[in-house]
Amino acid sequence: MGPMEGIKVVEMGVWVAGPAAGMILSDWGADVVKIEPPGIGDPARLFQKMLGGDLPFNPPFEMDNRNKRSVVIDLTTDEGKAIGFELIDQADVFITNIRPAALERLGYGPDALLARNPRLVYGLLTGYGLEGPEKDTAAYDIAGFWARSGIAHMLSQPGSHPPFQRGGMGDHGTGMVLAGAVSAALFARERTGEGQLVSSSLLRQGIYTLSFDVATALRFGVGLAVGNRKTMGNPCINNYQDKDGRWFWIVGLEGERHWPPLCEAAGHPEWLEDPRFAGPAERAANAEALISLIDEAFATRSLAEWRPIFDGTENFWWAPVQDLDEVMADPQVRAAGSFIEVPDGPATTTLPASPADFHGTPWTPRSMAPGHGEHTDEILRELGRDDEALSALREKGVIG
Repeated sequence: MGPMEGIKVVEMGVWVAGPAAGMILSDWGADVVKIEPPGIGDPARLFQKMLGGDLPFNPPFEMDNRNKRSVVIDLTTDEGKAIGFELIDQADVFITNIRPAALERLGYGPDALLARNPRLVYGLLTGYGLEGPEKDTAAYDIAGFWARSGIAHMLSQPGSHPPFQRGGMGDHGTGMVLAGAVSAALFARERTGEGQLVSSSLLRQGIYTLSFDVATALRFGVGLAVGNRKTMGNPCINNYQDKDGRWFWIVGLEGERHWPPLCEAAGHPEWLEDPRFAGPAERAANAEALISLIDEAFATRSLAEWRPIFDGTENFWWAPVQDLDEVMADPQVRAAGSFIEVPDGPATTTLPASPADFHGTPWTPRSMAPGHGEHTDEILRELGRDDEALSALREKGVIG
């Protein structure tokens, strides 16, 4: 079942970041109970319609909610709130990305829940952190992670619009961070016997993702320029096209080490003797002319023709720019464990794996994402409710 087998998690997650943290813990073996409100439940269930498809699948929701159990509780009612408290009192971990002010209004803020259950690890994700004037400002990852942190700007070419990020990029990274923080806090609890609040934010994750640039700006007082492939000072770390327009990257970060292999692979050893390209400074000063020559060389063959040459050249490191069809067909992607088969009725459904393996305590997926309230009766029976009590709660609208 994985290293988290026996750990009980209660999740109040919406959209992607909070559910992503819960999914990772569930992948690792934790029993994750997802509390959802009546109505539509987690609004990520709307992705199915937002994607515009007519199939009865919701891949983003399935990805971030597999292995979980769903219970529908109206936490705005006194009885519903009490049931939620009961679940959390028995839990090891509470995960949420509801805004802190809303949690406080419900009575589910960290101080209140840690007072009830001192061994609880309370994992909280926010848009902009727990302090400051915007601590309660709403943020999807395209705002807090992508735009506000500087990532979008540093990927924008001068005169062009900022690029669109892909769905959930910041959410999934932030969810992974919170899952790691929760794991560390559980380890600390083994030594101290006490739980604690652990938190992260979309903005903090964005700054960390861009920390190569941010650290440089902090130390030097100036930032690095936005990359332009036509003027890269080190041509060994750049993207190029084959004769069919297929892009690939060369990743020779060490200019002196990787410049001779580039000349060899491109079939132009004379470049090594050209005084314009004699050293790193000369190559940087003449980057535009040099990259134009390299472009001409690589445009003479297809990537299929270049591949054996690239692979056969020592210290020439490269990778093709693949579309999703190529990614899914790439044998190394599968060999790296990137996909898992999730039990789905009598068959399985292929989904992306969370990116960590435990070779002594391996994990395996257990189930697809739950239906809205699929496990309400099961979970409440575990709390001691019988059929009569369940019927009474349902009649009052406390549970779904």
